[in-house]
Amino acid sequence: QVQLVESGGGLVQPGGSLRLSCAASGSIFAIYTMGWYRQAPGKQRELVATITTDGSTTYADSVKGRFTISTDNAKKTVYLQLNSLKPEDTAVYYCNADLVPRWGSGAREDHWGQGTQVTVSS
Repeated sequence: QVQLVESGGGLVQPGGSLRLSCAASGSIFAIYTMGWYRQAPGKQRELVATITTDGSTTYADSVKGRFTISTDNAKKTVYLQLNSLKPEDTAVYYCNADLVPRWGSGAREDHWGQGTQVTVSS
């Protein structure tokens, strides 16, 4: 069974930084894309950033220049460096992976972590 486990959330003042991590574990044949999404209270979940295994990245316009996504493919881990945080970045941040489990039909599946809270407040 595949699991995604996030860590690194917390409370930070405006202008501060955090680093989120998400490790994929279990029987995984291949990972294609990993990414971060977030959901603020009363709002829909939105894309923050994604990265493919060859290093191609996408970012939401609202975080460009402030957040950086990276991976350690050997560790099946994706990171999100959050800099210059603003109160509007407050949300639950979810890790996502587009992958093929080792045991199954061979089809690609979408997996989610449990979420980690990021709160930006003075």
